[in-house]
Amino acid sequence: MEKSENGGFLSVVKGVGTAVIVTLVGVLIFAAVVKIAALNTSVIKAVNQFIKILSVFLGVSVSVRGKMGLIKGLAIGVVSTVVTYLLFALIGGEISFGTPFFIDLLFGLIVGAISGVIVVNVRKD
Repeated sequence: MEKSENGGFLSVVKGVGTAVIVTLVGVLIFAAVVKIAALNTSVIKAVNQFIKILSVFLGVSVSVRGKMGLIKGLAIGVVSTVVTYLLFALIGGEISFGTPFFIDLLFGLIVGAISGVIVVNVRKD
């Protein structure tokens, strides 16, 4: 494996780790807010989507440098979506790979790809 390939892989791993941690912390904080305040289901879904967007964007912005922002961002979005889905499924005790999972996967792919393009074009290292 060439150094650039290894660096790309490591940046994706770093981005996924960042995104997963941000998602877990964000969901835990939001769960505490939900427990205290009676929130509408639509608000909960919207905030959960915002947490996913923020976590993928932060994962991409922390780890992606140089070239291939689209590919690296796409990988971070997809892998972090799968990892967080599996973590929450294990916590909840129910794993289901139905339509909601695939919608989340597509959402993570799109957000990751857009984030990667934005990050490499805004940040000029």
